[in-house]
Amino acid sequence: MSQPTEAAPVCYRHTDRETWIRCQRCERPICPDCMNSAAVGFQCPSCVKEGAKQTRTGVAPYGGTRSTNPALTSFVLIAMNVAVWVMIQAREHLVDVLSLTPAGRCEAIGGRTFYPGIVSESVCNAQGGASWVAGVANGAPWQIVTSIFAHQQPVHLLLNMMVLYFLGPQLEAILGRSRFLSLYLLSGLTGSVAVMLLSDPHGGTLGASGAGFGLMGALLVVAHKVGADTQQILVWLGINVAFTFFASSYISWQGHLGGLVGGLLISALIVYAPKANRSLVQWSGLGTIAIVSVALIVVRAAALT
Repeated sequence: MSQPTEAAPVCYRHTDRETWIRCQRCERPICPDCMNSAAVGFQCPSCVKEGAKQTRTGVAPYGGTRSTNPALTSFVLIAMNVAVWVMIQAREHLVDVLSLTPAGRCEAIGGRTFYPGIVSESVCNAQGGASWVAGVANGAPWQIVTSIFAHQQPVHLLLNMMVLYFLGPQLEAILGRSRFLSLYLLSGLTGSVAVMLLSDPHGGTLGASGAGFGLMGALLVVAHKVGADTQQILVWLGINVAFTFFASSYISWQGHLGGLVGGLLISALIVYAPKANRSLVQWSGLGTIAIVSVALIVVRAAALT
């Protein structure tokens, strides 16, 4: 005995017309006469009208103020990264001051030789020709933030800035300036948390890669939210993840993983927050992520002291 077939959906505005097309924004069925091309897929007349209203009032799709120049924040961040790179080129010792080193290390003066058996500043300074590089756990908490903006190799800087250049303006246009900046900085912070928890306590980590992976994760979440094809994003992200682990001898997979997980969580919180009290939910959630991240860093630093 055959099973009854499911009835085809009908357009919500023209109930006599069957259709399998849905609005990318509200997900209601729409017929060809109600389909309006959008940046991704099609939208119904009601959503187009609501979008135009938001544009006129300057409201971003997920709350907050719409950026009049969505590229501005990314350009400022790029300029900051380049400025720090120039400083490091001019004063090479700054790479140790700005990089994230969880527990400090003992290095030979004038070289990059690392003494893994010496984990005390007093013992290191007592050695001839050695100096102590401070870490987060023993007096350099600023490294949690400065490491996100520090690069030593020009190729490393170029690759990270390309990610920011291409993804930053798109995400700021969608999320708004304050939420985009929060995404970038908090993704960098969660990358630093992963480095503190999972990496060699005496190794140094630097670069904006954690924040960059956070932007990749955010792009995936936004594309999924609007019903766009995520296959190309997943392939691109998969290539970067695979390269990270294959080249883990000189790439911080910990920072990349922490930034990606942070970016996924942060962007999901922003775009899936309910419209009722949206801003309250978003900022409370972002604040919680920041507090938990700092708490984990403090606990880990205390354990390494």
